[in-house]
Amino acid sequence: MQTWSSVDVPTIPGTPRPLRLHDTATGQVRPTSPGETARMYVCGITPYDATHLGHAATYLTFDLVNRLWRDAGHDVHYVQNVTDIDEPLLERAIRDQDDWIVLGMRETALFREDMTALRVLPPREFVGAVESIPEIVEVIAKLVVAGAAYRADDSEYPDIYFDHAATGHFGYESNYDEETMRKLFAERGGDPDRAGKRHPLDALLWRMARPDEPSWESELGAGRPGWHIECSAIAVNRLGLGFDLQGGGSDLVFPHHEYSAAHAEALAGDRPFARHYVHAGMIGLDGEKMSKSRGNLVFVSRLRADGVDSAAVRLALFAGHYRADRAWTDDLLTTAEARLARWREAAALAAGPSVDDTIARLRDHLTNDLDTPKALAAADAWADEALKRQGTDSAAPGLFRDAVDALLGVLL
Repeated sequence: MQTWSSVDVPTIPGTPRPLRLHDTATGQVRPTSPGETARMYVCGITPYDATHLGHAATYLTFDLVNRLWRDAGHDVHYVQNVTDIDEPLLERAIRDQDDWIVLGMRETALFREDMTALRVLPPREFVGAVESIPEIVEVIAKLVVAGAAYRADDSEYPDIYFDHAATGHFGYESNYDEETMRKLFAERGGDPDRAGKRHPLDALLWRMARPDEPSWESELGAGRPGWHIECSAIAVNRLGLGFDLQGGGSDLVFPHHEYSAAHAEALAGDRPFARHYVHAGMIGLDGEKMSKSRGNLVFVSRLRADGVDSAAVRLALFAGHYRADRAWTDDLLTTAEARLARWREAAALAAGPSVDDTIARLRDHLTNDLDTPKALAAADAWADEALKRQGTDSAAPGLFRDAVDALLGVLL
């Protein structure tokens, strides 16, 4: 699958810092420790609707990770999937009397446009579930042979399920108790009451073909993959077990990330799937989480069509900490637009105060678990001083512009 176009990232002076991030599995902010190449997998969209601000907040979070690793001198191998076959996509296609393939392609294309507009650095590999079906089938077949997967006791549809207890440490990522797991599994695409399963928490790996549903011939029988296994196969086959970071929204902690890790670890007989599990908070509107099911979405493409500067959208979403659930408001955007205008005015000056300390503060705050509110305050302080007193350093405005671009992805 084709990714989107990239942008040049300026090199800035000073000393980069090692990146520290909150790890969901341990509940602690820990240093990341990539080798020469930093390896990151971020779960992508199910393309049945346009990119909303909840999506944007997640991908902007990991864009910062990408930029900070690059600033520290790492090559970044970033992989992102697209779940271009799954129940929500098929249900939307039926509802709208649309072709599910056309719907998926159309919304994926719009997602690329939105990511380009937001100046999100593209993944090196942008991989669809459909194109990955042969490798997914291979992984499932190996799990069956290893005894970590089984066929449901159903003569009509003997779907293949994952034995959630296969690794012996299921639940270490989310740290949820079984009652919470069962509740979330039922709410987020699981089928705990499916007859023929050995345990309510066993997750679907391969759905045998049903009438009027898309399916693919394979050694498992005609069918299609479950949701979690696609990320296990795509990530491990491109990044290897124990890659540096798996990321996504906090609604993916369970079941999606817990199962994708467990599938891969059961196959390898080793752990961990990833060395950091990093999750972004939810964006709300009118007191509720922004989601397709609630219909309370603010779309990036709609904001762009209304003439909103994508740099202001970045700044508005960076005004809160990435792990916090937070609200989108008109005031938030207005404040971001004013901030952007002030920064651009300061960056256009012929000279300004030294920016060395500001660059150091930006690095300090951003590498401390992506503390964007403090980073924005540091940039505000320089811009305010530059506009009030100007200064004598003719290189400072350009360096400020480069630093904000390189570390925050905001084009002035």
